[in-house]
Amino acid sequence: MKFCAVICEYNPFHNGHLYQLNKIREESGCDKILCVMSGNFTQRGEAALFSKYERAKHAVENGADVVLELPTAFAVAPAEIFAEGAISLISQIPAVTTLAFGCESGDKEQFLAAAKATLSESKEFKALMKENMKDGTSFVKARTDAALALNSDIDEAMLKNPNNILGVEYCRALLSKSSAIEPMPIPRVGGGYSDTSILADFSSATALRGALLLEKRPKKAFKRNLPKNVYDDIMKWQPNSFETATLTALLSAPAAQVAECTDCSEGLENRLQAMTRSNPEYHAMLKKAVSKRYTLSRLKRILCENLLNLKLKSVKEFLSSPLYLNVLAAEKTDGENILSELSQSALPLLVRKSDALALKKSALASFETDALANDLYNVLTGNSYHEYETLFVERPAKK
Repeated sequence: MKFCAVICEYNPFHNGHLYQLNKIREESGCDKILCVMSGNFTQRGEAALFSKYERAKHAVENGADVVLELPTAFAVAPAEIFAEGAISLISQIPAVTTLAFGCESGDKEQFLAAAKATLSESKEFKALMKENMKDGTSFVKARTDAALALNSDIDEAMLKNPNNILGVEYCRALLSKSSAIEPMPIPRVGGGYSDTSILADFSSATALRGALLLEKRPKKAFKRNLPKNVYDDIMKWQPNSFETATLTALLSAPAAQVAECTDCSEGLENRLQAMTRSNPEYHAMLKKAVSKRYTLSRLKRILCENLLNLKLKSVKEFLSSPLYLNVLAAEKTDGENILSELSQSALPLLVRKSDALALKKSALASFETDALANDLYNVLTGNSYHEYETLFVERPAKK
């Protein structure tokens, strides 16, 4: 049995995701599609619209065969940690032969070439990176600019566009682990990653989340852009108290504790706390705090990381340790065969409470973070999902 992996958030699952799964089914040559999906909190530092179990169910009903949870420590982290954490899981599953990801442009060879350029260990590359970071430029951007400056044959779009940036990070991680998994870039259709416009049928997740916050939800637009099962759920969606909770947690925490968060440096803990005291509303505070040096996504991640008590020291420990494969959902008909194949991994397979309770050391600490994230999400949304749940989902018959 050969698996094609997809690293995803599905926040929410939309027509573009359905298109990607169908393309994988047609072109990858794999038997099954395995999704590694962020849990209840996402890489933008936000609470997901739906719980990880609801989103896993949406995915399986629309073509995925099994959904694993990307540990929270990696899901709420910068791109390089997000990618490395996900690749560290799939690279230990023998059945995974292919990794598919959405992109704005480029083919497999271009992604691998760009990834190799950013893996340079030359003195010139390191010196240029160091120079680029002096003005507060992020690690990934400083590395990208250095690679482009020293490699004129690399297409700038490969290292500048949002989906391409993640694709290069995935390829970097595959190369650094000497993985035999083949990258499979799939061009996006419809709206771009950050596009806020509602299109006829392939709007971005960003646009759909934005539309959901409007007082009058565009039902027709949602119906055109979402599979029916997701549409039915999104029309029942209710806002939660995540934003207020993050500010409450920020002001409740000692500054030294906030400083330990994955994305926090340069005294950002003091800036955020001071801004919150003078602007005690989530969006107003972030509008004041954001700058060219401190991006909105980074600031939101710090707030979310603090809420979840995510520390850089722990995240690094988890990256260097064997963790687990936490199964959120599997297709019902062939579920047992899929789980049997996954059990060939060196990592523990979590499908029941006793599996999780048997974890040790770093794996246990990581899972406890996932459990905390689940408990907090339940409180914020009024859900009652427990952490030891695996769904076996019956996929609707195609009409």
